Order: sequence, then C-alpha cells, then structure tokens
Amino acid sequence: MSLPPDRLDRFARHIVIPEVGGAGQVALVQAHVALVGLGGIGSPALQYLAGAGIGHLTLIDDGDVELSNLQRQTLFTQRDIGHSKAVAARGWLANFDNRIIVTIRDDRVSAANAAALVSAADLVVDGTDNFATRLAISDACVTAGVPLLSAAVGRFQGQVAAFAGHLPDQPCYRCYVGDAFDAEDCDTCADDGMLGAMAGWAGTFAAMQAVRLLLAGKAAFGDPQYGKLHLLDGMKPAMRTLNLAKDPACRACGSAAD
Repeated sequence: MSLPPDRLDRFARHIVIPEVGGAGQVALVQAHVALVGLGGIGSPALQYLAGAGIGHLTLIDDGDVELSNLQRQTLFTQRDIGHSKAVAARGWLANFDNRIIVTIRDDRVSAANAAALVSAADLVVDGTDNFATRLAISDACVTAGVPLLSAAVGRFQGQVAAFAGHLPDQPCYRCYVGDAFDAEDCDTCADDGMLGAMAGWAGTFAAMQAVRLLLAGKAAFGDPQYGKLHLLDGMKPAMRTLNLAKDPACRACGSAAD
C-alpha cells in the first residue's frame, strides 16, 4: 500500500522518523482501534490516535456530555452538553480528518455484549472508569484474541498497561486485579476526583503505547510491552514500571479458563 501525496504531507513528521518510517505509517493507516470510554483518558487518546493516522476507529460510550466533564474531557465544548459523547466525538473526527473510518456505538459495555463490540479490532484501548466494565472488556479480548491497552487515572495517579492474555505466556487484566471487582457496585475511579491534566498525561501516554503496540513487527518503534504496568505519579512527578505475571489460576486466561 502506498499513501497519496496529501497523506504523505499530513504524516511527514512520522515518516521522517526512522523508527516509524513509511512502512510504520502505512501500518497505522491500516489499523483498526476500538476505544472504549470517551472521557478524561479517551478524549486525548482519541485525539492523538487520530493524529497518528489510525485508519479505522470504533468509539464506544453510552454517556452524554455533562458540564463537569469539561474539566478534563478535551474533545467536548459547552455546545456538546446534553448530547451523546460518541456522536460528539464523531463530529470532532469529521472536522479533524474526514478520511478516518469511524464507527460509533452508544451501548453500555457488559459481559453480554463486550465480545461483539471489540472482536473486530486490532487493538482495544480501555479508558473506562469502573472495574466491572474493564473486566468484561478484558475477558472479551482474551476470548477474541485481541490485545488490550488499559489506562486508568485517579487524583494524581495514573496507570497504563498492555495485556495479551490470549497468548500462553502473557497476563490479562484479570490476572492483575483478580475477581473481586466484578460487581457493578464497586467504586469507580472518578469517586475521588482527578486533576484534569493527570487524565491528559495518562491518555496521551496510552496513545503513544497504542502506536508502539500497533507497530510491533512493522517498524523499529514497535514493542507491545505486554505485561508491563507503567505507573504515573503526578505529585512527584515521576513514572515507574512493574512487570506483571500471568496467573495460572486466572479464570479468563489461565488453566481455570480451560
């Protein structure tokens, strides 16, 4: 696949980087990313994934824009209040780059429908704000064999990690958090509040990690970093990385799943 002149111009700053190059940019244009949650993490992640030239974006969020969202959800303006986040995000994308294929779903993600929502993607980016939804998405990704990039933020702390529980030597998100958070009444990450810029840091870092993962095997920058949990500390500020192990007893991807 070759890129037409206008796309070469648009993505020139990527193409001249040896670690991305033309082959890497083509890989991004051919990629399909499902982004679940268009809030504080999903907003900047979407903007930079679109800027990177991801060719097909599926946007999943069942919420409407509220005034309190504007402190951190950079996609939206006051005119969007009361309107669907997914529809407003599609409008932003149409103005930003009308060559991107956009699919929107305003479904609430659950264990019953997660597989149908994510199975067609090359990568799922999860920016949702509660554990039950994250676990449903993770389990669906394991079943479908789709990599998952999970990002979360609260107060001044953030975390971003890539999971590939469908691979025999890699953990899934359930390996990390366990089964205790499956209940719908668990606290959400928004309950304690968050610094708006902290959500931006987590979201943009997640977008960079998504590009890294999508370029694995296609460009020098490619490195999925499965099982590496990156912890962002906005108070210091600082970042550190932990290695996560696969749980042999995990009911989603371990021996218990069999």
